[in-house]
Amino acid sequence: MSAHPAQLWLPALDRFGQAHPLRRLLAQADRLDDDPRDRLARLADGFDGAGSPLPAAALLREHLAGDAGDATWLNADPAWVQPDMTGVRLLACGSMPLDMREAQAYTLALQPAFAEAGLQLEITAPSHWQLRLPPETRVPAFAAPELALGEDLYLHLPQGADGRPWRVLLNEVQVLLHQHSLNAARQARGLPPVNSVWLWGAGRLPASLRCRFAGVVGSDTLLLALAARAGVPGQSRTPTTLAAVQVGWLVDLQDVAVDELMSDWWPPVQALAQRQALQFTFAGGERWSWRPRHRWRFWRGAPR
Repeated sequence: MSAHPAQLWLPALDRFGQAHPLRRLLAQADRLDDDPRDRLARLADGFDGAGSPLPAAALLREHLAGDAGDATWLNADPAWVQPDMTGVRLLACGSMPLDMREAQAYTLALQPAFAEAGLQLEITAPSHWQLRLPPETRVPAFAAPELALGEDLYLHLPQGADGRPWRVLLNEVQVLLHQHSLNAARQARGLPPVNSVWLWGAGRLPASLRCRFAGVVGSDTLLLALAARAGVPGQSRTPTTLAAVQVGWLVDLQDVAVDELMSDWWPPVQALAQRQALQFTFAGGERWSWRPRHRWRFWRGAPR
């Protein structure tokens, strides 16, 4: 494992201006073939035994609550949707600012609807809700939130006869949340309303995982849950933990705003690049291989 360079997952390349110092580093690096897979597919590939699609709900439940057992779980994460001229757009999911009191109030209103459908709604964390599904529940394919954010959510809901009960349930949930008094109070404080949930990540807890990385650094709870299940170090993302990354590790910076990456994270990334090999993978799939000796390729211009 130590023969592999550390991997850095970064935001979409087109978010980096031509003057960003990362562009200069990429100009000196070697371009690799693109990796067109989405984030969840890359995570599944990094953890042998996880399965595809990744059973994110069970992994999160085990990591945060420790009781996933052999049940089938489905994420029902609190979300913010907003109608416009062309449909209803998913604007936020999984990162909603919520405290436990608010989460309990919302889920209390939703419990009867889920119970009528034979589902048990659990609060795993204020911003992570899960459904414990009865055995043999037929679960259609649900899109990960990152694939639907900013888009008409109905384009990403399961279609056909298998998807119809879930679409009906989601409509009922949205009606209940739209009427909830907490939303007016949240909006008065400048916070987005919780007016929907997003269903995704169905599956059972994998019996065991083997990680392709020596360890991981990131803030994504799912990534840390995978590392814990695989028995490899998982560290919260700080400039200190980033600066200490060794070969074979994964560093997840994909959710970081480019301005923040420049101010807070670029110095330790630059320090890493001076002493070890790195592989950069952007959210859009573009990849580069960097070696410290590449810094002598000073004649190369920034990629466009």
